[in-house]
Amino acid sequence: MTITEPRAAAAGGSGGSRRSHRPGRGGGGGGAKVRISGVLLRAAGLLLGVLILYLAVTFVQVYQASGDDDARRTEAIVVLGAAQYNGRPSPVLEARLRHGLDLYRRGLAPVMVVTGGRRSGDTFTEATAGYNWLRDRGVPDDAILKEVDGRNTWESLSAVARFLRSRGIDEVVLVSDNYHALRLEEVAREVGLDASISPAAAEGHRSDRRLRSVLREALAVGAGRVIGYRRLTRLAG
Repeated sequence: MTITEPRAAAAGGSGGSRRSHRPGRGGGGGGAKVRISGVLLRAAGLLLGVLILYLAVTFVQVYQASGDDDARRTEAIVVLGAAQYNGRPSPVLEARLRHGLDLYRRGLAPVMVVTGGRRSGDTFTEATAGYNWLRDRGVPDDAILKEVDGRNTWESLSAVARFLRSRGIDEVVLVSDNYHALRLEEVAREVGLDASISPAAAEGHRSDRRLRSVLREALAVGAGRVIGYRRLTRLAG
């Protein structure tokens, strides 16, 4: 008698064999995702390193520029505005005016320009406070020009460039705080002024604030070089 195995058993054995050799799904896709994530992390790390290096170099440049005085004989001395109190210059503004007056008395330029608009609630503009201070110290009225609308460095220098150009003037010495030096020079170039920088003594600024001031300027210069100072001013409000 011939004995045969049941068909169900044979089929079950064959199916078990096929299942044991079927490759698992998703193993290759998971490895690819890990590789892509690694590439993205390395790219992000590289970009972060480049950004940190860029800001570090800019910080050094701002710090170095803060120690330079490039005063030279020129066509006009421009004193950047700062706070005033009911027509009386703040210590910071007075230090700038004093330095600008010293340059004027040394004969570096025949004209002085004072800048700065009116803050909310103020009666006087920064430029008018500067103008009155200079007049009280003997500077002739026809040797002082005022820019009274600027709310920030870019607006003031842009306005100064326009009205000086109408007088045939584009070479100037800019007077502000020392840590503004590099940004001032680059904004002046952007608005079409041929400027040198002669910083005032940092009256009214504590020494422990200098590092923060230079760091803030480095961030501003770093951003301004990438997107332009006009656009940076608009973004900053």
